[in-house]
Amino acid sequence: MTAPTHTSLFPAVPDSPDAVLDGLDPEQREVATALNGPVCVLAGAGTGKTRAITHRIAYGVRAGILQPGSVLAVTFTARAAGEMRGRLRQLGAGGVQARTFHSAALRQLQYFWPRAIGGEMPRLVERKVQLVAEAGARCRIRLDRNELRDVTGEIEWCKVTQTVPEDYPAAAAKSGREVPRDPAEIAKIYTAYEQLKRDRGVIDFEDVLLLTVGVLQERPDVADTIRSQYQHFVVDEYQDVSPLQQRLLDLWLGGRDNICVVGDASQTIYSFTGATPEYLLGFRSRHPEATVVKLVRDYRSTPQVVQLANGLLSQAKGQAAQHRLELISQREPGPEPGYTEYVDEPTEAEGAARRIKELIAGGVRPSEIAILYRINAQSEVYEQALADAGVPYQLRGAERFFDRPEVREAGLLLRGAARAGAGSDPGMAGTEVPDHVRAVLSSRGWTAEAPAGSGAVRDRWESLAALVRLADDFALARPEATLSDLVAELDERASAQHAPTVEGVTLASLHAAKGLEWDAVFLVGLTEGMMPITYAKTDEQVEEERRLLYVGVTRARLHLFLSWALSRSPGGRATRKPSRFLDGLRPGSATRGTGSRFAAAGGGIERGAAAAAAAKRKRGPVRCRVCGRTLSEAGEIKLMRCEDCPSDLDEGLYERLRDWRSEQARELGQPAYCVFTDKTLLAIAEVRPDGAAALSAIAGVGSRKLDKYGAEVLALCTGGEPAGAPGDEAVAEEPEK
Repeated sequence: MTAPTHTSLFPAVPDSPDAVLDGLDPEQREVATALNGPVCVLAGAGTGKTRAITHRIAYGVRAGILQPGSVLAVTFTARAAGEMRGRLRQLGAGGVQARTFHSAALRQLQYFWPRAIGGEMPRLVERKVQLVAEAGARCRIRLDRNELRDVTGEIEWCKVTQTVPEDYPAAAAKSGREVPRDPAEIAKIYTAYEQLKRDRGVIDFEDVLLLTVGVLQERPDVADTIRSQYQHFVVDEYQDVSPLQQRLLDLWLGGRDNICVVGDASQTIYSFTGATPEYLLGFRSRHPEATVVKLVRDYRSTPQVVQLANGLLSQAKGQAAQHRLELISQREPGPEPGYTEYVDEPTEAEGAARRIKELIAGGVRPSEIAILYRINAQSEVYEQALADAGVPYQLRGAERFFDRPEVREAGLLLRGAARAGAGSDPGMAGTEVPDHVRAVLSSRGWTAEAPAGSGAVRDRWESLAALVRLADDFALARPEATLSDLVAELDERASAQHAPTVEGVTLASLHAAKGLEWDAVFLVGLTEGMMPITYAKTDEQVEEERRLLYVGVTRARLHLFLSWALSRSPGGRATRKPSRFLDGLRPGSATRGTGSRFAAAGGGIERGAAAAAAAKRKRGPVRCRVCGRTLSEAGEIKLMRCEDCPSDLDEGLYERLRDWRSEQARELGQPAYCVFTDKTLLAIAEVRPDGAAALSAIAGVGSRKLDKYGAEVLALCTGGEPAGAPGDEAVAEEPEK
């Protein structure tokens, strides 16, 4: 019997555990087979990280090492979670839970609410803007549309960083946030917003995480139930985790270490939402025995695109630059990136539309082309230019494919046709299934030829055409399938939010493009004030803008076009300058500054002790302050002495530190170890530091904790009483083992 043919959309399920590993490169294979203990995957753009972690889960399940129900894979968007579920299903591991942090927490909260809290769970408010507007009105503060959106964003940031209203002004100033209103006003609105929720008995998405954390902390029986179910955790895009999400993850783990995290510090672009790469970059220090795998083989982009991406990061500075990965393209050479300067924005948009038409005429599908910009307000001129050129397009960030009215209606019609008997008739199998789909959808606006122009009619047609193309691919992959089989596939995809491709050029912001890729990418509006954006003031904010452009560059597989306009409108003054990030990269420009002081990391694997040794080499050896022996155990490093060396502990100071820590933890609503671990307190009570330098030399007292707690701890060490209240957030340390 001849094996059925299949397309890349419908690959055959591997017939054995070893077949799951077929086609993986050595580093990806190491990820897939490292199934026990902590694993950290540092994965550059286009290096196949999703492939590596889904094959890891599937291999463990198919080999009988992992039970499908014992694995929880978490990521940050419903689309990414849906893609992961779809891939796992294709690999024969369909029973694994792949969810966003919020989805997983909400599911647990709904299940355990009657048992842990009692009564009916409060209603979840999906959009908090209206409540924020009412909170502003209560405070007699009128917010325009943009301010309302921005204040809502500030409230969300406060909640994921665990900042209470009264601490917001200081926290915003410390983090260098560009606040939309006076910080004191935002704090008042935040307070009123929380009161409104209580009055109406509703919760928001951030409350889902906070309440789940609270239940797991206060109800050990609930925590034990969840931990008994989930034994293995996988976290994708780990560079984007927030302090609140990390806190939830720690509670899920409960001190266990069967966790695999995947991320790239050079793609940290959501710090304004509270995301931080610190947990990714500090993973080895928290898990010295971890296996660390670096993926640098870029399968997405040509050497020309990869060279530009590497060059862009070679000028990077700061913490993330210390861990940048030097990508190595695995593709054949392609065209050089194009750089174009235009006199004004409409001319820039017309130039992009003209080149897009040329690409389409040369065989590039519209769905494989994207125009990416810094802010959504830039899209209008490109929408007009594409419409004038007769090029179909779609705006990224619109409603999800399977939520569109025409798609829901089409699904109902196809389901009805399948129930009526056509779906189960063997005579309707194979190539006749697409014909039947065309017949059903033609009654709702699908035609063989696309309608002229753009707008709602064209959008509706594009949705239906995507379903027709999906039916064609499905029939090619499964010639024996019936219409009922296709309907089942659509239901699976709707559940996983695994949408088919809509045939049109994508218009999207750089943030919305994260995780996507196209054959041809146009990066537009690359001027100072837009890239970096004008409100990026601090060095770290500017570096995040650089990383955002890096994300844009690495979305391109083959064609990459970068452009900028010297003025906004025709006839305007040509005062704009190309983005500083292109200095030394675009023809005729000189390199600005000295660039990164740090060498880029190559690919490879570091296992257990080797990973710890590498980290120690970077820091330098830690020696016992009593006998001088080099320390290797984590607990000894914390104490800065051998376990059996004599201790000169100041017991009175130690008790004062413990009392102070308990008060801090109570005010913050967090476990005590999130302030300082017992070992760190012991080290402080033994060393009795007399200044900031001595305190910061103690393991477990990093720069953030020194800034946050240093003055109070030093006051305790000198016999005084600490002044002040707990800060805006606790920096979590690993609990004592």
